[in-house]
Amino acid sequence: MYKRQPPGSGKTLIARALPSILPRMGIDEALEVTKIYSVAGMLPSETPLIRARPFRSPHHTISDAGLIGGGGTPSPGEVTLSHNGVLFLDELPEFRRSALEALRQPLEDGRVIISRANTSLAFPARFQLIGAMNPCPCGFLGHPCRECRCTPTQVARYRSRVSGPLLDRIDLHVWVDPVDASGVLSHKSPPSSAAVRGRVESARAAQIERGFLNAHIPDAQIEKVCNLDGEGRDMLIQAMKTWSLSMRGFKRVMKVARSIADMDGSSAVRPDHLAEALQYRPELTKTLS
Repeated sequence: MYKRQPPGSGKTLIARALPSILPRMGIDEALEVTKIYSVAGMLPSETPLIRARPFRSPHHTISDAGLIGGGGTPSPGEVTLSHNGVLFLDELPEFRRSALEALRQPLEDGRVIISRANTSLAFPARFQLIGAMNPCPCGFLGHPCRECRCTPTQVARYRSRVSGPLLDRIDLHVWVDPVDASGVLSHKSPPSSAAVRGRVESARAAQIERGFLNAHIPDAQIEKVCNLDGEGRDMLIQAMKTWSLSMRGFKRVMKVARSIADMDGSSAVRPDHLAEALQYRPELTKTLS
């Protein structure tokens, strides 16, 4: 997930809340995480088995090796320490460009390859990535009350620090509006994390019953699993023409639409599920901002 929002909109709160709605780790996942932290020398003595999903939030000054892994004696980086959990990169454009570009392999393959002269090591790195940034250097582009002081050139330079190929690998691109005081004081009770987690676990169970999680749908079965009707096919074709969706973007839209349908308890991917998935693509969010 990639969020662009003014300062104080709650991006850190949203990121830290995500583990509370993720499915609980099974024993195999817990063992994988425990082994990683044991190898890294970070396993607490009082916790022989880690049951909570990891949440890692490194500072933007972290080195490439610290984020991806490596060193003289190769050791796991933050992407591996986030395995089966969440990696939160706040102020995304402030991270080293080389480190961000190195994220592309684990996002695609779910692992990191560390090569040395005489050996090559593979560390697991299948995680939920959340990246957050302001919409511009001053942070107030699009704010309803504050005036942005940035020039178009400054905005373009700031956003270009995060490359298109990396953004193309992030499924959900979300603009978060500033906090509305009346909404905060209205005392409306949002769904609890436990209730949302229940829906997530039901959706995950449906995916496991199909034989694989939506993120891992084989390319040859995407159209079968994400069974669009005629209206949905026409909508997707038009979207590909209008926003020049890459083939990677096409596949990711289909998988996100399938996930939205699963959260909705629907066996079929309806046009409204597809429309919502398309709204999260960077090609569209760029035109809307």
